Amino acid sequence: MADETVAAIVEAHRAGASPEASVARAYARIRAHADPAIFITLRDEAEALAEAKALAARRAADRALADLPLYGVPVAVKDNIDVEGLPTTAACPAFAYMPAKDATCVARLRRAGAIVIGKTNLDQFATGLVGVRTPYGIARNLFDPALIPGGSSAGSAIAVAAGLVPLALGTDTAGSGRVPAALGNIVGLKPSLGLVSTAGVVPACRSIDCVSVLALTVDDAFAALAAIAGFDNADPYSRRRSPGALKEVPRGARLGVPKPDQREFFGDRASAAAYDDALARLARLGASISEFDMAPFYEAARLLYEGPWVAERYLAARTVIEAAPEAVHPVTRQIILAGAKISAADAFTAFYRLEELRRVCEATFRSMDAMALPTVPTVYTVEQVLADPVALNSRLGAYTNFVNLLDLCALALPAAMRAEGTPFGITLVAPAGEDAALASIGRAFHAATALPLGATGAPQPALAEKARVSV
Repeated sequence: MADETVAAIVEAHRAGASPEASVARAYARIRAHADPAIFITLRDEAEALAEAKALAARRAADRALADLPLYGVPVAVKDNIDVEGLPTTAACPAFAYMPAKDATCVARLRRAGAIVIGKTNLDQFATGLVGVRTPYGIARNLFDPALIPGGSSAGSAIAVAAGLVPLALGTDTAGSGRVPAALGNIVGLKPSLGLVSTAGVVPACRSIDCVSVLALTVDDAFAALAAIAGFDNADPYSRRRSPGALKEVPRGARLGVPKPDQREFFGDRASAAAYDDALARLARLGASISEFDMAPFYEAARLLYEGPWVAERYLAARTVIEAAPEAVHPVTRQIILAGAKISAADAFTAFYRLEELRRVCEATFRSMDAMALPTVPTVYTVEQVLADPVALNSRLGAYTNFVNLLDLCALALPAAMRAEGTPFGITLVAPAGEDAALASIGRAFHAATALPLGATGAPQPALAEKARVSV
């Protein structure tokens, strides 16, 4: 799949290529890549092949099945999302259980024609942006094995970036789908809250969790979003929202950027220069760039781990952390146990402040269509993160932690390759409901970079003037 996008695979299958062969290639590439830390559980290959064969047989009897948007596409699923027949671990063996059915998002993937290959590694209980807080091994960064892979959706991002599968599901509460996308030179789509059901997803912060999409191109990510989006009565946080439809490459988009003295790169000059270059590229594409005050967004970001939302993480892991605290990763345990100490007064104080910040942020968006931010300010080695796990993780979330709290949608995009050969990415952020608008801008930007797809070396496909996706 190294040179195959979702769109290319579906087109080939519709023309008569075998979904069974595509699934077999995915397994062959997983074996050849030989990194046991990417997947926690691989589905039995014979079972996946049988599903692909049966899908093709049904298609032969009913030609309408060829119109399935993900017809025969192999996909990976983060191991905090239920897949029937495979254990859900959340990267904590003591927590593991066998789900009775697919999560809603997985069921919708299958309904769209996708074939699940396996469950991917993650920062335990999706708590972390680093990809190293797991007992299942640290997946190798594809561009520099000394660097962290990013998290928490580390395995899903690497599986896509390495060309093992063209599509994967992750989750995103603080940036877990965007940070590893940036470090893998791929697209990470974080939808509006409630657009994709979280029924069957192990909660991190249940009130603001999102299922995210990791893909090689924006068009692929948006096709997957269109397939899994929709109201779900089984999820009390589900909302009646639509992803909308991709449009012609837009011109004149108003993009906001932090004031120069509010741009934080923690001394990483290469990232700062890459960000300036990305803004220049956006301007050449016709966007108007203006500065805004980032301070209230930084304050909202701090609330995520300094406020009551950590108590939600405690509730999600409570059964394990109370019965067998030693079974939880020590850093994860430290973070989650802090949530047990949050008082109701602390919670309401934070809720009130968040609403005040929400009003400020809403006013900010009146003068812009979207923000254009660095996805991460810098990147660290595994050794550095193991030595200073909390502070460095916090730095990685500087531009991501506020998004879900403020009910915004976001799209992480590859932007450049730094001189030492590691990727740099930007993220477009907009108010809820603007998922399609972000994707319409993002696909034009990604195409303009002419970057190869992930770590595969394959060139990007030609950008169609109009997208084929509508909902």
